[in-house]
Amino acid sequence: MTDTLHILGGGMAGSEAAWQAANAGVRVVLHEMRPTVETFAHRTGDFAEMVCSNSFRSDDDEQNAVGLLHWEMRAADGLIMAMADKHSLPAGGALAVDRDAFSAGVTRAIKDHPLIETRYGEITELPKDGHWIVATGPLTSGALAESIRSETGADALAFFDAIAPIVYFESIDMDVAWLQSRYDKGETEEERTAYINCPMTKPEYEAFIDALLAADKTEFHEGETAKYFDGCLPIEVMAERGRETLRHGPMKPIGLTNRHKPEEKAYAVVQLRRDNALGTLYNIVGFQTKMKYGAQTEVLRMIPGLQNASFARLGGIHRNTFINSPTLLDNQMRLKSRPNIRFAGQITGVEGYVESSAMGLLAGRMAAAEILGRDLPPPSYETAMGSLVNHITGGAEAKTFQPMNVNFGLFPPVEARGGRRGRKDRYKLYTDRAKEQFTAWLDAQPK
Repeated sequence: MTDTLHILGGGMAGSEAAWQAANAGVRVVLHEMRPTVETFAHRTGDFAEMVCSNSFRSDDDEQNAVGLLHWEMRAADGLIMAMADKHSLPAGGALAVDRDAFSAGVTRAIKDHPLIETRYGEITELPKDGHWIVATGPLTSGALAESIRSETGADALAFFDAIAPIVYFESIDMDVAWLQSRYDKGETEEERTAYINCPMTKPEYEAFIDALLAADKTEFHEGETAKYFDGCLPIEVMAERGRETLRHGPMKPIGLTNRHKPEEKAYAVVQLRRDNALGTLYNIVGFQTKMKYGAQTEVLRMIPGLQNASFARLGGIHRNTFINSPTLLDNQMRLKSRPNIRFAGQITGVEGYVESSAMGLLAGRMAAAEILGRDLPPPSYETAMGSLVNHITGGAEAKTFQPMNVNFGLFPPVEARGGRRGRKDRYKLYTDRAKEQFTAWLDAQPK
């Protein structure tokens, strides 16, 4: 027991933690309750199943903090990034994947690793002995969540995360819609045509907003409050903030030219991104929703090009649970009251597939180092990974702690020689510094 690392949860963070610890030479047992115990959001028993978007967001490691985090995870031989690269789809500068092939690839890699054992079944209480990482994610089971609340003496925090609909390509009217990435971004023709675009005139947009606001919505249970993470706001919540909000958000028309009517400028544009390698499925970008199913089909078919849309999956809403990490975890991601237990992934209060995986990577390496009798400090908070773990273990204000994506605001400021720099130059300074620091952190670890 003392020489084995146990990991609760086979999502992005748990899978990455298992991979990193096993590659360091530590025996790992990965515990996953699916498919023995199902959730309403998951469809399979595979590890690292993607239940929301199929995008890892920007892959630009010079100008974007998410892209930098991609770079760091690749440098650390991350499993999640390796499988994302292997099963990537054209996405115009973003990293999107075939979600089924991706999770199947992660599952095969985990099960084929000689030092990783997988066990299925629900664990309902925090373990008292041994080395553990809790990476149960936003859909932590009620029993385990209650055990966490009992141990920490604090109420678990919760917000709501909405799922975007997926459309069958064959049902999209390509005489109305067209293929184009925003600003024709991408190095290949496939990248430059990675998105399907559905244009709207002003009257069509106004009618769509009216229908969206009037549609039947999912009701919350008594005692629940809708505290959404801003990166996953349902479209109807955005519309409630102002009629033009969507047109300046996921429906913005900039950087796009209608191939069918190049002389006409669309008032708004709905984009769809390829969801699988075959190109048979497309998800509606930024269209997370809590509309009821009947209302969804009616409202979404108002979008030009989707008037005959057939849906592989309609949108939904689920509850996400996370702990108040700044008060509960030390800088090794250990629970202060029970230092044999680490937390990783979305349950720590990071948001996004990449951020969750990165926290799993760190937790796995830190736990392995401890088992092997070594000291492994976290990476400098001048790095993307270090800035995140610093944020959740003390950098954030505990009273107002909310889920956070990686962003340059979490990094210490850069000193630009020669005076003030433009944003492009300044971001390059951030990423250059981070890469140097992260490489040094990796080089200092035993091979």
